[in-house]
Amino acid sequence: DNVTAVGPGEGELAKDLLLRAERSPLRPTKDKRSRPRDGPNCTVRRLMVKVRDLGLGFDSDEIVPFKYCTGSCHRSRSNYDLTLATLLRGKAIKPGPLGHVASHPCCRPTRYEAVSFMNVHNTWQTVEKLSAAECRCIG
Repeated sequence: DNVTAVGPGEGELAKDLLLRAERSPLRPTKDKRSRPRDGPNCTVRRLMVKVRDLGLGFDSDEIVPFKYCTGSCHRSRSNYDLTLATLLRGKAIKPGPLGHVASHPCCRPTRYEAVSFMNVHNTWQTVEKLSAAECRCIG
């Protein structure tokens, strides 16, 4: 006499949970809502650079932080991006002589920072919007 006793309401609860599991799509192990929208692929990187090497014509011996955006944005692709990529692969759209057609968003600064330094004449210089403060997938 191998009989499993089920208390009142437990059978209904088990049936409800089974039906709910069948209706619900499988979830990945990490909740998508907790992840940043652009993922870890579009990030700010920092590089220490001589002011002379910035290419802006300033004469200074100082080394300043230059922050820039790097990474791919393939997770942020829209229906437009997917369609454009398909049409480019199928040669329905051909890039013109003036340049490349981007079929995916680009990792670009959405906020900038000014950088200040002293030139060789002991005068403070400030360059506005020189460094990336925040990056996002744009486009």
